[in-house]
Formats: sequence, structure tokens, C-alpha cells
Amino acid sequence: MSESAAPDDAALIALGKSVAEILQLRGQMLVTAESCTGGWIAKTLTDIAGSSAWFEAGLVAYSYEAKQALLGVRPETLAEHGAVSRETVVEMVSGALARYGASVAVAVTGIAGPGGATPGKPVGTIWIGWKRRGGYAQSEIFHFAGDREAVRRHTVAAALAGVRKILSA
Repeated sequence: MSESAAPDDAALIALGKSVAEILQLRGQMLVTAESCTGGWIAKTLTDIAGSSAWFEAGLVAYSYEAKQALLGVRPETLAEHGAVSRETVVEMVSGALARYGASVAVAVTGIAGPGGATPGKPVGTIWIGWKRRGGYAQSEIFHFAGDREAVRRHTVAAALAGVRKILSA
């Protein structure tokens, strides 16, 4: 479990600007698909002036129904693995990229707390997925400590750091 202090606004803005710079230089667009962060990744990015040049869309899909309708997550995936799973985040990120003209997508799903924990999935369990157009989806599980805001801040930072990483690869 990550015990480090949650990133502050300045740290999130700095990460967002670094992602923006790479997208701008490459002429690429990004789409986000968010559950547990409620649009915080998209907000962080669109707080940057000129974001329309490299930010395509941001989707917030909290419910199973929204994940299915907006992102194409299969009902069988949700029934078998739940919303907080590698399988679901891979379908979320793939669905976001398939529905928009973006070059890269990031998706997040998890349990920000304080409730919602299930056996094997404690509060702070987060799955993040990234995908470049024409590539394979990558995903990683995180276990963040702290209250709801801290978990969400860590999630935004990890999601943006991952975007930066796959853009730089």
C-alpha cells in the first residue's frame, strides 16, 4: 500500500502539463474514461489553457450501465470480475479509444472509500489502464492509503504518470 503523501494541486498540474507538452509536440489527442476519480483526470488536463489541441474527451462512467453503454464493457466481464478489475479497466480503455479519434487513452476504476470494500478488494484498490491506438492495453493495480481524497489524488497522479510513460516509450 502506498504510504506517501497524496500529491497536491501543484504536483497534479505539473504532471498534467508534462503530458500536455508531449501530446502537443506529437500532435496527438487523449481521451479519459474515469470511474472512481469522477472526472478529476479530465479536469486536471482541461485546466491547462489550450487543452482543446490535445484533449479529445473525458467520460465519467460510474455505474455498470454507464460502463456498458459509454465504453462497451461487456456485462459478462462485470458479472464475473466486477467493476474493479483488470478485465474491466482493459475494456474501459479499449472502449474509450475505439469511440473517439484520440491517439491514446487512460481509464481508471477502483474503490476510493470510505465504503465499497469487498473481500480481496479493500478501499484504495485501483486499476488503471492505458492504451495507444494500434497497441495493446496495459494495466496496473495500485493500493493507495488515505481518505477518499488522498486515494483519488494518488490515482490521478498515477494515471497521468502512466500516460507520460507510454507516450515517451
